[in-house]
Amino acid sequence: MRPIRRHLLSLLLGSFVFAGASLGLAGPAAAHDAAESSSPAQGASVPTPPEQVSVTFNNNPLGLGASISVKDASGTEWAEGPVEIIDNVASQKLRAGGPAGEYTVSWRVVSADSHPIEGTFGFTATGAAEGTAQATGPTAAATVPGIGTAEPGVTAEPAVPVNAEEPFQWSIVIFAAVALGLLATLAILARRRLSDGGGEPADGE
Repeated sequence: MRPIRRHLLSLLLGSFVFAGASLGLAGPAAAHDAAESSSPAQGASVPTPPEQVSVTFNNNPLGLGASISVKDASGTEWAEGPVEIIDNVASQKLRAGGPAGEYTVSWRVVSADSHPIEGTFGFTATGAAEGTAQATGPTAAATVPGIGTAEPGVTAEPAVPVNAEEPFQWSIVIFAAVALGLLATLAILARRRLSDGGGEPADGE
């Protein structure tokens, strides 16, 4: 009976520890602030890029370390100035002249419990903002030929520098000298070995 009781006590103790750890982890997570809505809303279509975007939270976030990025489809940043936080709403002004197309908003704030939270949402502007420059003709790069561009029908010949000659291959001379030196060294060593062998007395004399 004692082993069974010990086993049951171990299971109960483990269950209490697991439950306490779960509650401890769930408590701080539930305390974090969360975004409730955004303006423009996620996936919304607007006539032109708005003057500002905003995110509304369930609690008042801290003003320290807040950032909101607003980029168009080409990756150009349109956010201008610091993030403004009033109560539970964080707002970001946009530069004027934004083009039509898709925009991606990335936000990051510090929640009331000092934990950073972040998220993204997107919207589409069906038209460009007033004052947006539109390309009406070919660019200068397309109309002005680059330096050194050959005219039509003329083959550009490569320029040959004056007194251009092939450099002397010194590597061949160095290789030949090293090879001759090695051969001479081997020949001297071979002579010495022959001389030493010829001077030894033969067996039986």
